[in-house]
Amino acid sequence: MAISIQFGRRSTADHVLAGIDLTGRHIIVTGCDSGLGRETLNAFAANGASVIGMARTLESASRACAQASPECIPVGCDLSRFDSITAALDTIRGLSVPLDAIVANAAAVNLPSLEVRHGVEMQFLTNHLGHFMLVNGIADLLRDGSARIVMVSSGASISQTPSEGVMFDNLDGRQFYNPTIFYAQSKLANALYAKELSRRLTARGIAVNSADPGAARTRIRKGFFARLFAKTAAQAAATQALLAASPEASGITGEYWSNCKVSEGNPLLQDIVLARRLWDVSQEILDRQRRKGGAALQQAA
Repeated sequence: MAISIQFGRRSTADHVLAGIDLTGRHIIVTGCDSGLGRETLNAFAANGASVIGMARTLESASRACAQASPECIPVGCDLSRFDSITAALDTIRGLSVPLDAIVANAAAVNLPSLEVRHGVEMQFLTNHLGHFMLVNGIADLLRDGSARIVMVSSGASISQTPSEGVMFDNLDGRQFYNPTIFYAQSKLANALYAKELSRRLTARGIAVNSADPGAARTRIRKGFFARLFAKTAAQAAATQALLAASPEASGITGEYWSNCKVSEGNPLLQDIVLARRLWDVSQEILDRQRRKGGAALQQAA
């Protein structure tokens, strides 16, 4: 696909949105209270968007939103807890506004020891399944013909995943647990979900892409490597900001992006059967929790 975009590795979120008036647009950003999410929230708000900033607690979301703009709306949402997601979905629906974009940015990263909730390992639960439930639960609020969804993935989804991509027989980590592999698996799941969701929303004219933000100084140790090679948080947020709101990304869907350019990603992203199985298994997990009578889960679209 020949796409000419002027931005690249050193572009920032403010740079890719320069001169773009986002007044009247409603954009959701998860993980808005720190790092890339905060940079993305601030860049959208600076250009006039009404941002629904989501963080694990309402207090954290409120602080980030208050510092960005009076037009920002804080929503508490712990993506590792289905009841919290359900409450957040109710809150968003209660706003009665159409959505122009969703940036699924929040993530749990390389948790040192195995944590399991709802029968699922915590990184897969938070990074993939929580966003799967959230995005599907409000997909009907997205504007037909123009809305965009950005699933924030990672370069780890290419180089550090298990050979089969998703370990469906070990989603609870009981057979073995490796923090790096499970994080990479969750980030590949983000990109696979974006692929499948893009196919399902094509008829509505909604673009769905995944993005590798690159190594940011917010997530690695500061030192010689960071000064030379790592991106600032503002640079790492550029690709997701471009995909959510820049005219340069209009009409492009189902792609994996890096450094503001379409990239190849993991070859498994071309496996339609794998992407559909991930969708089905994810829905089955939500349905199983519903049958157990735990949280009053929203039906994923």
